[in-house]
Amino acid sequence: MRKFRIGSYIRAAIIANVLILALICLIGLNEEVTDGTMPFTSYDMAFSVIDTLVRGTYIVFASVLISRIVIDEFRNKSITVLFMYPINRKKLIVAKLLVVVLFTLVADIAANLFVGVGFGILNLFESVVTEPFTWSIAVKSLLSVVMGALATSFMSLIPLYFGMRKHSGAATIVSSLIVVAIVCQNNDGFSLYDIIAIPIGLTLLGAAVAYMSIRNIEHVDVLK
Repeated sequence: MRKFRIGSYIRAAIIANVLILALICLIGLNEEVTDGTMPFTSYDMAFSVIDTLVRGTYIVFASVLISRIVIDEFRNKSITVLFMYPINRKKLIVAKLLVVVLFTLVADIAANLFVGVGFGILNLFESVVTEPFTWSIAVKSLLSVVMGALATSFMSLIPLYFGMRKHSGAATIVSSLIVVAIVCQNNDGFSLYDIIAIPIGLTLLGAAVAYMSIRNIEHVDVLK
């Protein structure tokens, strides 16, 4: 963990969270959008937009982490040092991917809570959303955040496949941007993530892609 400077990623995540909160506040403080309607008509809509921004941010974060702790080691051949230990190669790579999954899961939940609470405080003073905030809304939103973060953490492994093909960090990050473009569309509070089959399918796809990327790792000549 120290070798890969996880602390620098945590600091970057905190900065990203602050920027997302600032963006949400700017949107919320805008009294009317161009068609004359309020920016957020409900908490569900506001939290959906927050979740979309957070999801996109941490899918890209995960791709950078994958590039740093997996792809770069293959490209620089430094992975050979780890493979000299009497430990199954696949287990070593899985351990690295678990770092990515857990980081994305925790960061996604923390970011949603941070930005959501920040928006709630803003709403106390500016009444951006006029509906009352109830426990049912809080519980529903929290469950949605946890389930969404779980899906995002596995979905973030999809770029691994493209990065491993040519051991390219750039391909890993670019493919993550394509994933973001597909799953982070939000129209008036509705996103593809609201269709339950989409996050479930992408979660399974992420797990399958990770497996396909490392299934033959025992026979790969990393010195090529």
